[in-house]
Amino acid sequence: MDPGAALPILRKSELFERLARGRSAPVTVVTPNKRLSRALMLEFDAFQIAKGLSVWEAPDILPFGVFVQRLYEDGRYADLSAALPMLLTPAQEEELWKQVVGGSGLLAVEGAAAKCRDAWTLANLWRIRPGAGNQDTEAFARWLTHYKKKTENDLDTPRLPDALQRFLPELKRPKLVVAYAFDILPPQTKEFLDALGTEIAFCRPDPRSATVSRAAFDSAKREIEAAAQWARARLEAGGKRIGVVVPSLPEDRKEVARVFSRVMRPGGEKAAMPFNISIGIPLERYPVVALALSVLRVSQEEIPFEEASRLVRSPFIGGAETELGARMRLEARLREKLGASVVLPKLIAAAGQTPLLRARLEKLYALRETGLFSQKTPAEWARHFSSVLEAAGFPGERALDSDEFQTQAKWHEALGELSRLDRISKEMSFSQAFQTLRKICADTLFQPETPDTPIQVLGLLESAGVEFDHLWVTGLTDEAWPLKSSPNPFLPLAQQRKAGIPEASAETSLALDRRITDGWKQAAGEVVFSHFTKEEDRDVLPSPLIADLPEKAVEIPAFSKLRDVIFASGKTETLQDRVAPAVREKQVRGGTRVLSDQSACPFRAFARHRLHAEELEKPAEGLDASKRGKLVHELMKHLWGLLKDSSSLQGNLDSAIEQAAAAAVEELELEGRLAVLERSRMARIAREWLEVERSRPEFSVVGVEDKRKISFAGLEFDARIDRMDKLSSGGHAIIDYKTGGGNITPKRWEPPRPDEPQLPLYAISVSEEVTAVAFAKVRPGEMRFMGYSRDDKAIPKVQKARAWEPLLRDWKAEAERLGQSFAAGEAGVDPKKDLITCRYCGLETLCRVYEKINVLAEEESEEW
Repeated sequence: MDPGAALPILRKSELFERLARGRSAPVTVVTPNKRLSRALMLEFDAFQIAKGLSVWEAPDILPFGVFVQRLYEDGRYADLSAALPMLLTPAQEEELWKQVVGGSGLLAVEGAAAKCRDAWTLANLWRIRPGAGNQDTEAFARWLTHYKKKTENDLDTPRLPDALQRFLPELKRPKLVVAYAFDILPPQTKEFLDALGTEIAFCRPDPRSATVSRAAFDSAKREIEAAAQWARARLEAGGKRIGVVVPSLPEDRKEVARVFSRVMRPGGEKAAMPFNISIGIPLERYPVVALALSVLRVSQEEIPFEEASRLVRSPFIGGAETELGARMRLEARLREKLGASVVLPKLIAAAGQTPLLRARLEKLYALRETGLFSQKTPAEWARHFSSVLEAAGFPGERALDSDEFQTQAKWHEALGELSRLDRISKEMSFSQAFQTLRKICADTLFQPETPDTPIQVLGLLESAGVEFDHLWVTGLTDEAWPLKSSPNPFLPLAQQRKAGIPEASAETSLALDRRITDGWKQAAGEVVFSHFTKEEDRDVLPSPLIADLPEKAVEIPAFSKLRDVIFASGKTETLQDRVAPAVREKQVRGGTRVLSDQSACPFRAFARHRLHAEELEKPAEGLDASKRGKLVHELMKHLWGLLKDSSSLQGNLDSAIEQAAAAAVEELELEGRLAVLERSRMARIAREWLEVERSRPEFSVVGVEDKRKISFAGLEFDARIDRMDKLSSGGHAIIDYKTGGGNITPKRWEPPRPDEPQLPLYAISVSEEVTAVAFAKVRPGEMRFMGYSRDDKAIPKVQKARAWEPLLRDWKAEAERLGQSFAAGEAGVDPKKDLITCRYCGLETLCRVYEKINVLAEEESEEW
């Protein structure tokens, strides 16, 4: 619908002259959205400043929806309060639709409720009668009947303009209402303006003569970087209104913000950025609100470890500043003590060394009984949530900065939204109340208020009607622009198309997008349209709406990157620093793992065993690989503590197996269902493994988990031998249990720099005569021994060494070499197999190996 048909049209200069008169000629300007209102207000301020004024009356410029709500509120606070129904909040509307849709038995309630709310808004805006068409439209018509019954004494936002019309003569209205930059005027909006009974006029942005060009880039990333660099160049050249339009802004906001921040402030300075991104992010993602939701959740429910970690480290919990260091250390310990999920009692038990935090958590626990299993009204839950946060010391002891303060205020508004659900909702459980509050926070797009900035980063439709000195529109590929049609599934498609809803058909969507494109061409003195030509390995074409423009390279100056700023700020001096101070202590902590790490990479051994640097643990669901391995070790220790030798394998082993499995589970302090499952799994593993043991010649077990002291290169190491057997063929066998599924072969013992030097180290250092060394692969379906022996058939699947004594001498020489290199302080970054060795190290950020090795080596392929 043409908004300017048969109505007076003002030029922008005329509009500003009328606004400058202030109250003597009351004028209200309504716009399609909040951003356009803000932009027009800034233009008017510049108009007044250009006249030499320093003080003037603020103009009345606001979005159309806000104008309607203001009239409603004027009526509520005047004599019409009894006649006007109460206006539902967006959260109340959403909850009512959820009740209606949920009552039908539909599973995807939240998504359907949101679509229904959109459909009801469109139906009122475009005068569409819901009804027959297909199953979806008929279902919506039925749901709408129930919705209207629930709201018969209330008023919702979609019906507000219609409900207000009969009261307009009694309300105070401006003498002139100007509709600014309305490209399309829906019937409901036009009818409301006609019913105002005041002078109505329209105004559009002034067309401008522009230099328009099209630029192409090889990737979307390079395109955004170029747009950011261009914006900075125009800013430094004196530009005051610079716009960058990004079609994918809702999805790529974080990346766009990162690119613009890096270009505008390459040194990472904390000064205010000269750009603003128009689209906010969900309130629940802000740290203040995310912490508040985590506190509420942990007070009643189990939470993932990652969430518990953020809670412990958060500055928004009481005592966070005082216990900063202690809480960081606590977080590292929690990774070792807790699993992938955390409950409040376990968190309290682990927080003993942070008394302030523990006291706060205990207060939360004291409030559990008032919330657990109880039913409350939404307002009662809102008060309970506030009490829980107060008990946690929210929002912390340090002063909030401006963004945090505004976010906290918005959080309080969200709690207010929850409270107002009392009017339309029954009592609910904690889980229902919490999920409702989280949904409110997820649906609330928020961005803290910031000072006006010269660079505006906008989404596609937000930029319509806004004027700039320079404008760059990115991402105009044939797939992104024009927009695809997306009719609402709950309204008859034929009626949507007949009404002219732009999204209802490809034709109307194309027409609107063509008008927006033409508007961009006149929105600034310099206009750049751009697109990328490659998406991964696929060619991408420009939008047909800009394809006729000649392609032209945009002059973009080169700006320094952060790395350039860092390198330019100091002098670079290169040192060969491969040798640390020599080891002074004779006793070395870390056991034989020290020499294993020295063999893999000298720096790894230095960092782990002298700097005590370790990668933080990553709690896993259930048992991680390390704990599963430890469980098997405990099983075998207890099993052979009962069986002693091969002769005991001939009888009934059920009792010994059950005892050993139970003892292993108890040793790891497993509880509940997990303990039952693991006890059963250990019993199965024991039975399968003992079948392998039965095939051996006679033997007796002389040691399990045997602690020893071993020495190399003048250093002493602690050792723990999994198992030592006395063999009938003579001598002893040293056995090491392996439970992983990796490439476990005796080749890993071969010098130089053996991958698994542990067994050779034991073989050459113990006082007993060793005639066999073997891995015992204790893995279901793959049970076997593998290794070397002096005598043939000493252990099944263990090969006889070609020369046993020379083999021991080679192992001893390699052990001495590794010990000497560690003792001498050799600490070069020298992974044995390049990045294959580094894959599970966890120290990459400390040694910066990726600066030395740029290509991932091929997977190792060793077969036994």
